Amino acid sequence: MLSNHNQNQDPSSPLMEAMMENHHNTSSNLKSNQCTSSMVQTINAPLDLVWSMIKRFEHPQGYKQFITGCTMLSGDGGIGSVREVLIMSGLPAEVSVERLDTLDDVHHVLKFSIIGGDHRLLNYSSTITLHEEEERFGGKTIAIESYVVDIPAGSSGEDTCSFTDTIIGCNLRSLAKITEGININRNHT
Repeated sequence: MLSNHNQNQDPSSPLMEAMMENHHNTSSNLKSNQCTSSMVQTINAPLDLVWSMIKRFEHPQGYKQFITGCTMLSGDGGIGSVREVLIMSGLPAEVSVERLDTLDDVHHVLKFSIIGGDHRLLNYSSTITLHEEEERFGGKTIAIESYVVDIPAGSSGEDTCSFTDTIIGCNLRSLAKITEGININRNHT
C-alpha cells in the first residue's frame, strides 16, 4: 500500500507524528522556492530484510528501477560517501551525483543529498526511515520517504512534487515487490 502521507495516512496518529517529527523534513522549514512531500509504503517483509536493501548506498539499482548503474566516487558506502548513478534513458536526466548524509542502523534511517548531475532536482535532500508494525498488525515494515527540493524556474511546486512523488512511489513499490518476493522464497525453503 503506497500513499502520500499528507493525503491518505492519519497525520495526527501518535505513531505517524513521531516518525515524521523525529526524522523527516517538515513544511515548516521550507523556503519559498522549495516543495516537500512524504510517501508511505507498507511492505509484507521483515524490517531487517528491507533495511538490507535500503542501506546499500553503493547499490541503489538493487531496488530503484530507474537506475541502470552506480559508481562510487568516494567512500565505501558509509556516511560521506559519494556515488554517481546512471539514470535510465527516457527520463529528463542521465546522471545524478549523491552524497550519503546519514546511515543509522539502529533507527533505520538513511538520508542523502543530490550534489550534482544533469537534472532539475536542485538542493534535493531525501530521508527514508523504516518502522516495524506491531505484530498484532501483521509485523510488516513501514517505509517512509520524504524530501525537500528546490522548485525549478518555470515550474510549479505542484508539478515538481508530482514528478518527484512519481519516481519515489515507483521506487517504494519496487522495494516492496522485491523484498516481499525474497521473503516468500525464504519462508518456502
